[in-house]
Amino acid sequence: MTTRNAVDGTRPYADAKGLRENTEAVRRNPDLGHAVFRVSGVSAGGLAVDGRTGPLTQAGQTDQARSGRFTFRVDEPVSLGGNDTATSPAEYVLQALIGCYAVTITSLAALRDVELDSFTIETDFNINLAGFLGVGPQVRPGAESINIEVSLVSPTATRAQLEDLIKAVEERSPIRDTIANPVPVTTTLK
Repeated sequence: MTTRNAVDGTRPYADAKGLRENTEAVRRNPDLGHAVFRVSGVSAGGLAVDGRTGPLTQAGQTDQARSGRFTFRVDEPVSLGGNDTATSPAEYVLQALIGCYAVTITSLAALRDVELDSFTIETDFNINLAGFLGVGPQVRPGAESINIEVSLVSPTATRAQLEDLIKAVEERSPIRDTIANPVPVTTTLK
């Protein structure tokens, strides 16, 4: 698969030719479409956790180049028992969703020849903490809803084209799909 990077100031940009080449590569060799992302975490005091990226495996081949390359901390606000030293897990979920929307919007716009000057994405994560705290057994511990508002600025696209783009983003965003649909999650004690 090919990868290309380009910078066009602060405008969203994706290489449509490279995306088409990647699509064709996966079409020819479906194994290229199978990837495993890894992150590890270690306690950092209080409720905080320090995370780091692990190796990326694609088509059965592991690339160690990403191992430990990126690090991040998770904590909770003081009002939720943390020390407020870092972004909360809920905020990381929203950032992951925003990031995936950004990749998906930009890539699909490039493939559809929709020129974008900029975009903004606003999200919120609504939760009833009674589920997490165990005082509301009928309440799920996770989010009750996640809301996303996208503003797209395009010098040439019609409102209908932008609405169609957002519809496609909802259908193709891997992180949105992961959040919106049941996914097996297995926890193992080592």
